[in-house]
Amino acid sequence: MVNFLIRRLFYAALVLLTISFITYGLLYIAPGGPLDFLLLQQQDSDKQLNEADIDRLLQSYELDLTLPVRFSRWLIGWPTGPIHIGSNALFANTQVGCLREGEANLVYPDGTVVKSNCIRPVYLSNLVGRESSRGILNGDFGKSRVILKERPVSLLLASRVGPTLQLQGLATFLALLFAIPIGIYSAYKQDSKFDYIATNITFLGASLPTLFWGIMFILLFGLAFKEWGLPYLFFDGDISPTDRAMPLIGNIVAGSAFDRIWHIILPAGVLMFVSLAGWSRFIRASMLEVLRQDYVRTARSKGATERLVVLRHALRNALIPFITLVVGIIPGLFGGAVVTESIFSWPGVGRLFLGSLLAADYPVSMAIFWIGAVLFLIAVLLADILYTVVDPRIRLS
Repeated sequence: MVNFLIRRLFYAALVLLTISFITYGLLYIAPGGPLDFLLLQQQDSDKQLNEADIDRLLQSYELDLTLPVRFSRWLIGWPTGPIHIGSNALFANTQVGCLREGEANLVYPDGTVVKSNCIRPVYLSNLVGRESSRGILNGDFGKSRVILKERPVSLLLASRVGPTLQLQGLATFLALLFAIPIGIYSAYKQDSKFDYIATNITFLGASLPTLFWGIMFILLFGLAFKEWGLPYLFFDGDISPTDRAMPLIGNIVAGSAFDRIWHIILPAGVLMFVSLAGWSRFIRASMLEVLRQDYVRTARSKGATERLVVLRHALRNALIPFITLVVGIIPGLFGGAVVTESIFSWPGVGRLFLGSLLAADYPVSMAIFWIGAVLFLIAVLLADILYTVVDPRIRLS
């Protein structure tokens, strides 16, 4: 087991490093980057963009540095300038980027003249005094460039994690609470009236996207109920801006516990319904396969009660493939549900991630993505361990 965990942690570190570098590079070369965003702002305000503004923007996003150097500074906070060994500076004149491209002749300290495609090269010595984070591996996620300008990304994330955990945690708990018994009973009572109704409802829930169900829930429980004079549900964030009068209930104080509960019902209900639909169908299919196995018939022939056969012999083996699906919840507990949080204006991490992409606030985007990737790798490792708990026949070596 120990050797297995060591190997998996080593592979996980390699995977994390690889996907971090690829995502970091793709994010910065994608259309609509920081420079395009600034140019669009300048066009809207009818102001001319001078060369100093462009230089300042490139340096603030470190777009004047080569991708490996920029990635290294983001990951571990290095390099920050010349490397000193004793009194000698090594690689002080090593080029690490280019601020202005174009054909030019560069003169090195030894008098050598070479042709270059860079008019204004950036050397390692130019990084002395330039602000840099301590690296994301050291817990420093850098500073937000747009959303919370020049403030630490960690502060922004801390303000959004709580609402996301509340929403995702409640929806996940309710989905598991109902999905497992529904899936088990549907499989045990195959082709019954209950199985027919549950299968059709869950098929409908799993077939249509979250966006559709979010809009339908708003139209029905939010707008239609309000027009009919019934207690309606809120869909405008996590708290009300002012006190509200609710039909048949009375006054709801803004920011009260009841106000927060009333706000979370609708988005949590959408997430719960979509997750429940998929999970219950998955459990049903897994249970049907297990109930046909020889060892289940053997348990029945020995006189075991149906309750014991289903819960002890069938369910434990049916949950093995379900574990892989459930551990995927872990990244979602932090990353949030982008679509649901956007529809209901929920101030969570998912909505923050979408906003950071639209605003080209890359330090925020990469921090959320990187933490999500770490949690996903942890979830995969946890799934391997849980396999041995559910089925002792599985051994890790």
